[in-house]
Amino acid sequence: MDRPELLELLYSVKNGETAPERAIEKLKLAPFEDLGFAKVDHHRALRQGVPEVIFGQNKTTSQMMGIVDAMLRGGARDVLITRLSADAAKSLEGAYPFEYSAVARLGVVNPDRGKQKRGSVVVVSGGTSDMPVAEEAALTAETLGSDVTRVYDAGVAGLHRLLSHLEELTRARAVVAVAGMEGALASVVGGLVECPVIAVPTSVGYGASFGGVSALLCMLNSCASGVSVVNIDNGFGAGYLAHKINTTEGIQ
Repeated sequence: MDRPELLELLYSVKNGETAPERAIEKLKLAPFEDLGFAKVDHHRALRQGVPEVIFGQNKTTSQMMGIVDAMLRGGARDVLITRLSADAAKSLEGAYPFEYSAVARLGVVNPDRGKQKRGSVVVVSGGTSDMPVAEEAALTAETLGSDVTRVYDAGVAGLHRLLSHLEELTRARAVVAVAGMEGALASVVGGLVECPVIAVPTSVGYGASFGGVSALLCMLNSCASGVSVVNIDNGFGAGYLAHKINTTEGIQ
């Protein structure tokens, strides 16, 4: 239950439209539900504006379904499951309204297809090989309610590809820059836009890239102001943060 839903429930009780006993039934799972193997945070959306997100890696299908069932009982929509295997996705697809991206390894249970998208987030990738991480970021921000533009395969080896999208970049309220190799894309983007840039190093590259550490260090040492960095391959974290920046009131 998020803030608008809680306010609607409270006003409904105030106006005599909902019995207090019924309101208690809706709230009785708060603040969390202990399933034994997981403690489902039913107040996450109330505190943060976004429901709990399930990290699918190393969880069994039954564990994920148990968490999903608990969240749905609490009224959750757009239940995100990250790092979700294709086999587990097939099981979930048969049990719930469900959407899955094999590229991003990301699933959405009970998707709100009518949700209005807000603001502008641009997700830029250095190369096609960075697309799994870039799509994780883009789909996360989209599912949470941000309007997302994708600019893929626009790395520093051919800057004209990036500059051809300068109009979209300068309109953005947040940009996610996803790159492996030497990770220079984030600095270039940071020098072009006035909005915050969230850099995502990927584990794409030859041996000396050290599984993304080279890109991580390059992004951490960016000379462009306004660039922040998330962990290697953490598209979800970047998309989540970009959405929060994009939808924060007062940001122009």
